[in-house]
Amino acid sequence: MPAATRRARRLTDAQLEEMLALTSHADSVELKLTVPDTAARSTVAGLGMDPLEAQIRQVFFFDTPDLRLNKRGVVVRARRVQGRGDDTVVKLRPIVPDQLPPSVRKARGMVVEVDAMPGGYVCSASFKGALETPQVKQVAAGERAVRKLFSKPQRAFYQEHAPEGLGLDDLTVLGPITVFKLKFSPEELRRRMVAELWLYPDGERILELSTKCAPNEGFQVAAETLAYLAGRGVDLYGEQQTKTKTALEYFSRSLKEAAAV
Repeated sequence: MPAATRRARRLTDAQLEEMLALTSHADSVELKLTVPDTAARSTVAGLGMDPLEAQIRQVFFFDTPDLRLNKRGVVVRARRVQGRGDDTVVKLRPIVPDQLPPSVRKARGMVVEVDAMPGGYVCSASFKGALETPQVKQVAAGERAVRKLFSKPQRAFYQEHAPEGLGLDDLTVLGPITVFKLKFSPEELRRRMVAELWLYPDGERILELSTKCAPNEGFQVAAETLAYLAGRGVDLYGEQQTKTKTALEYFSRSLKEAAAV
């Protein structure tokens, strides 16, 4: 169907009202768009992105083979980042920001953010941490306990929301996923954008474009960004995919297939 005759996915009035309520209590809004794989090359060319400027990352998730954490809305992740230290996050989603205890909401490293994409949104609470020395590689190799990657506040946040009796050291390492991340600032848009290309072990790829803004700027920035992308020939109407869900489902499926052999 020609782009001119297609309609972008829209939120209902009730969804818009709920999203506005969430963003009023969030720290930021991240606007995301995944590009169909068939349009990835034309998108890179249309936006003038230089792949050689991208930063390489390895992303590891921690969950059970049947994704018990994910089913509870908990995501545990660690990253190795080229030219930078390792980092970690314990994320809970969806959440209602004002339902978080004040001690957690105001804690150092806690970020509440609304992720919005065509036709949907989710509010998450991310307890972030940075490691003083690289440790993720050792944990992935089984040479160090998973819990050692996370600070005491992160571990407490995990225990509060994880299934009872499921400790960090009970989790399976799921990964890595190789990611190329590129930051660029189009002159016409006058704001920074981020492109992430996630390369999955089975050959699947997800190219995501995103930009962050203050909660009260969400709708204006979304309109300006979508207009800019459309003017550059970016497909705004492809099926939206989530990077984390795709990764977790892939590794869960791979573990089940290996166990069945």
